[in-house]
Amino acid sequence: MSTIHVALFDDSKQIRDSLGTLLSTTPGIGLCGCFPNAMDVSEKIAACKPDVVLMDIDMPGVNGIEAVRTLHAERPGLPIMMLTVFADEDRVYDSLRAGAVGYLLKNNDPEAVLAAIQEVYAGGAPMTPSIARKVMLHFQRMPVAVETPDHGLSAREKEVLTGLVDGLSYKMIAERLGISFETVRSHIKRIYEKLHVHNNAEAVAKTLKGRLLG
Repeated sequence: MSTIHVALFDDSKQIRDSLGTLLSTTPGIGLCGCFPNAMDVSEKIAACKPDVVLMDIDMPGVNGIEAVRTLHAERPGLPIMMLTVFADEDRVYDSLRAGAVGYLLKNNDPEAVLAAIQEVYAGGAPMTPSIARKVMLHFQRMPVAVETPDHGLSAREKEVLTGLVDGLSYKMIAERLGISFETVRSHIKRIYEKLHVHNNAEAVAKTLKGRLLG
């Protein structure tokens, strides 16, 4: 059984001592580094070469979110899990955007922390249930992007359609685009076919309703 080497960043000596002892005495998990702050985080990680990083947020000098951002830019494959007392949405989302792949609260029992380390090492994204719920509700509240079809209109056909929307006559569209009157008529015929409309009014209405011109 291979050992999962863990680096722990936390400014609380009590956390470092208790969690450090747990990690050091758990079969299959080893503590390769235990740090009271995240200053010079790149050098610290390079020295201890962890498989998983546990990162507190509120630390002196460099906060944990900034440290995650730095490490993720340098080592995008290194799994980093936040271990913090903060449950507010701003810190949760800032951490995840910075590159953290897990988020645990410090009130989790030790067994949950050990299980989360194994899960994140295996490619999972462990979160305290209350945090996972916040993330789920956040995405449920996000508006769903509706893709607007362009009906296969060419760039020139969109230019002609823009002229119709602007209220221009065929002759005025021809002058605006530097093309012949008959060419405008040919484009409009194809526009009707693609939009499944029968006249200028229907074409303009469908264009505005469907926001076909952006």
